Amino acid sequence: MDTQQNTALTHALAEVPGPLPTSGVIHITLPHTDRFTVVGNHLAQHPDLSCTAVGIAVRIQSLPQGAKVGIKALAARCKEGEKRIAAALRELEAHGYLRRVRDRLPSGRIITRTVFCNRPAALLHPRRPAEAPPQPAKPEQTLAPAPVPAPMQELAPLPASAPVPVPMQEPAPAPAPAPMQEPAPVPVCLPMVAPPAPEVPVALPTPSAPLFVPRVPPPTAPKAPRRPLPQPSELTPELDRAATTFLSDLHRHAPQFTLSEDDVRRLVPGVAAWLERAARPDAIRRALTDDPPQPLKHPAKLLAHRLTELLPPAPPGVDALAALDRPRPRFTVTPFQTCDDCDRAFRSPTPGHCRDCRETRAAYAQAAA
Repeated sequence: MDTQQNTALTHALAEVPGPLPTSGVIHITLPHTDRFTVVGNHLAQHPDLSCTAVGIAVRIQSLPQGAKVGIKALAARCKEGEKRIAAALRELEAHGYLRRVRDRLPSGRIITRTVFCNRPAALLHPRRPAEAPPQPAKPEQTLAPAPVPAPMQELAPLPASAPVPVPMQEPAPAPAPAPMQEPAPVPVCLPMVAPPAPEVPVALPTPSAPLFVPRVPPPTAPKAPRRPLPQPSELTPELDRAATTFLSDLHRHAPQFTLSEDDVRRLVPGVAAWLERAARPDAIRRALTDDPPQPLKHPAKLLAHRLTELLPPAPPGVDALAALDRPRPRFTVTPFQTCDDCDRAFRSPTPGHCRDCRETRAAYAQAAA
């Protein structure tokens, strides 16, 4: 049988303008009429972003306003796991495409808003282009002097001949030329408008500070070194045998924790350190195997992490226990007594009367005397 050929593809290749390249990709570009998203080459060809991060960015950019773009929401739509999606979101946040902002609602509830910017480089430029207010002020200065000299030149000959005939023939229009002659002081005031010129060199480059600064360090930032596996003070043969038996039998209680011989030998000192600190085997097993991640890819690494981070404290010594059993000093507490006259409770080492009854009795005895 001959190899089947796609006639539609053959016709599409025939319509590609120019000679076809002998190697590399050949683009067949068909215009979109609906359901498309515009993506910039700065994102599609970003040199520092992984392909997963670029794909997640395109997926987020294609979603409508208000769609959920959390890790679990994206994991439900994509084939990538939550860890890869979280790493991709951190990359986008480090390069300015994504930002998570905490906001307080009018009800007092605090929420996290996810903001996605399709062109983060545009936010780094100042958003105030050279302060528009100074520019309209210049045409006012150029237009103001233009009409002023014109009336000055036209009115200059009028005062020479107008003062005698105007008040004699028409007394009413006499006030009209008076205000027309007042523009003369205007040119004196116009130079006062010139000082705004030094205001032109305003310090506009100040807003060059980036408006979108990522707060999460990039994935390439150096990570803190891991803590070493705990070691017992002395790895005795008894501790070594007990730790080896514990690790070899671990898969019987948790099948996903099946270890190789090398893993057992590497983890023996950590389990021996737990046994040395008087930890019971069932307690160690529960601490190491409880609630593992799904799916569990590296059981030995998880056991090493938990052996290091969940190490119990050393048991207290004999002196510390003796200090707990030592009798504490007791304080003498004065007991309560009931007054013989008013039945009021009061503190006293011996029974009798309260203070008020004693004072009343003393007053009666003094008055009788």
